[in-house]
Amino acid sequence: MSDVHTPEQRSRNMAAVRGRDTKPELELRRALHGLGFRYRLNVRTLPGTPDLVLPARNALLFVHGCFWHGHDCPLFVLPRARRDFWLDKIGRNQLRDRQHHDRLHDAGWRIGTVWECAMRGRSSPGVTATAATVERFLRSADCREMYFRDNGAHAGAGHPLSLAERFGSAQVSGSDEGNLDRGAV
Repeated sequence: MSDVHTPEQRSRNMAAVRGRDTKPELELRRALHGLGFRYRLNVRTLPGTPDLVLPARNALLFVHGCFWHGHDCPLFVLPRARRDFWLDKIGRNQLRDRQHHDRLHDAGWRIGTVWECAMRGRSSPGVTATAATVERFLRSADCREMYFRDNGAHAGAGHPLSLAERFGSAQVSGSDEGNLDRGAV
């Protein structure tokens, strides 16, 4: 299937995709602020530039879009056009995410990843419920890593399946499958 847009139109569309201040991120920030949390935004000195950093709680949050980070949920649909390009692109995003998480863990940070599907979609618990679950994570000192998705929160190994596993690709170039997949939730 060929693209319905010209390369110039497609380039403009892709350039308009926001990397910060996305709707799910703004909704979560508003809810957490209402619960009394104060945070720093997009701290560039930390690996992966976390969306919210709560230094007093030694915690940080990433708000991931399900498409761009290859989440195994109904919101992720691999495009039919340029399939190899998208497998490679999203596979590299997943690998980079895992590397950033590893470096942040080594530095002693507690990491929460809030997936877009936790706040939108048919099976979503919604912003309020997700914020309440994130609040429990932030207030607990013993939880090291938490993933918030459409069917609730899960501790530990919550990175999505690698694209190679999900779509049967022999190789997602630029990725190291051993580091790409830490288990599915």
